[in-house]
Amino acid sequence: MTKYLSRGLILALLVFSKTPLKAGSIPEIVETTKPANVEIVTTESPGEQVASSALPTPAIDAKAPFDSGNAFFDKKEYDKAINAFTEAIRLDPNNALAYCNRGRAYVNKGDYDDAIRDFDEAIRVDPRLALAYNGRGVAYDSQGKFDKAVNDYDDAIRLDPNLAQAYYNRGIACSNQGNVDKAISDYNEAIRLAPNFAFAYDSRGSAYSKQGKFDKAVSDYNDAIRLDPKYAPAYNNRGIAYGKQGEYAKAISDFTEAIRLDPNLVPAYNNRGTAYAKQGNLDKAHADFATAKRLKAGQ
Repeated sequence: MTKYLSRGLILALLVFSKTPLKAGSIPEIVETTKPANVEIVTTESPGEQVASSALPTPAIDAKAPFDSGNAFFDKKEYDKAINAFTEAIRLDPNNALAYCNRGRAYVNKGDYDDAIRDFDEAIRVDPRLALAYNGRGVAYDSQGKFDKAVNDYDDAIRLDPNLAQAYYNRGIACSNQGNVDKAISDYNEAIRLAPNFAFAYDSRGSAYSKQGKFDKAVSDYNDAIRLDPKYAPAYNNRGIAYGKQGEYAKAISDFTEAIRLDPNLVPAYNNRGTAYAKQGNLDKAHADFATAKRLKAGQ
């Protein structure tokens, strides 16, 4: 599964100081991890689905660099992937999928303008390539341009109604716009199309949590963890749901597991610190807040 993104975290109102925490000054457990957009183009992986329509095949001369680009992308060597896809495009200028995949690499580097240019070119070459609209939607979403993102996801779904990740991504954008009911509807459809889509369960759980439906949220986080036991944000988010219900021991257990899986997950430290403080364990709370502050400063 693609690495979740850490941008756009909903930050808790934490004050990092050496003064003791006092009753009434303890923040709520609210620091969620931003759900990951997905824009898979080439191969299936757990919880993610390739478009059902046939994908274009690279020209013979371009196949080797195209395949190399995919291999570098899978290893998160994005600069090398970009170079390989650039060579594939040089050999086959009408290879829409090479533009798509180079766009994906730019997205993962945070070069959203370059990504959008590549997705634009992919759409120019093949206006019916749903994956290009989905990818461009991810880039717009990453820039906070949620209206443009939704429009692109709409086009992706129109062109391929079975594209599960487009429903999922549209759900994220709708949630960012404050339309939680619409987001849940899109997550439902993504799960219907791809029942093993762990990200979709996690994101739907967060939507239910926003509505105060913590039992439903926990149920979805359970499914996300069952499908992807190494996905740290699902533990962090389930811990939030437990904490909102006053189940601080369960919350601490989940935040601890999230930290074990991802030692750099700042929200989990902040949330565990808050849970410790709610239990009156102020030394551990201060230690977690200090760790979160140090990690955040280094990001």
